[in-house]
Amino acid sequence: MRFIFVLFSTAVLAAVNEPCIGSGGRAGVCVSGSTCSASGGTTITGGCPADAGDIKCCTKASCPNTSAGNCRWASDCGGSSTAGSCPGPAQMKCCSSAATGFGGYAAPRIPAVGACQAVSVAASKKVVAAWPGRVREIYCTRACACPGTSDHCCGKAIDLMCSDAGGVPTMSGRAIAEWVMNNRGTLNLKYVIWGQKIWSPSVDGVKAWTSWRTMDDRKGITQNHW
Repeated sequence: MRFIFVLFSTAVLAAVNEPCIGSGGRAGVCVSGSTCSASGGTTITGGCPADAGDIKCCTKASCPNTSAGNCRWASDCGGSSTAGSCPGPAQMKCCSSAATGFGGYAAPRIPAVGACQAVSVAASKKVVAAWPGRVREIYCTRACACPGTSDHCCGKAIDLMCSDAGGVPTMSGRAIAEWVMNNRGTLNLKYVIWGQKIWSPSVDGVKAWTSWRTMDDRKGITQNHW
């Protein structure tokens, strides 16, 4: 039995006031360098590829919400969030959690073995263990006859709902998608889909997500597996 792995997240190339991955892997926001400096943040270049050169990925590692306070997207904060101390839009807030990157969620419920196949359950556990705080929810089956048009019909696919930065685009799921590729053997992987691209060990060599095969545009963020 082969394991089918599908990742869902909300993600595209960054744009002004949208999420990015900044210094030290911290969750950041794409703003001008001057805006970042005025807020006490730190910038890196190359983190906002959809924008002009003066737009950079800005992070702020310390803000006044407990001793561990740092600026992150509110939906990615595992603790309390306060406004007024961070660069970017209203969703970028000072988080009390010591976590620094995307995520900060409590451990999701792992599907039970039954309609969801054991190989899928085992793989779900491995991903959650490898990426603590990054997976919000896990889905395995759909209400359809097995075999059917989807591998979910037989419980052989899992959907991981990753950090979504409050409904605005982020590239935070790419690292997990590539980790799945690199751990294809232990996951018994059939294929992985993320960001309107697909990778399969039966036809593809190991490569960066940007070089994966592009899928048809299904006209929606979720439908395109962002």
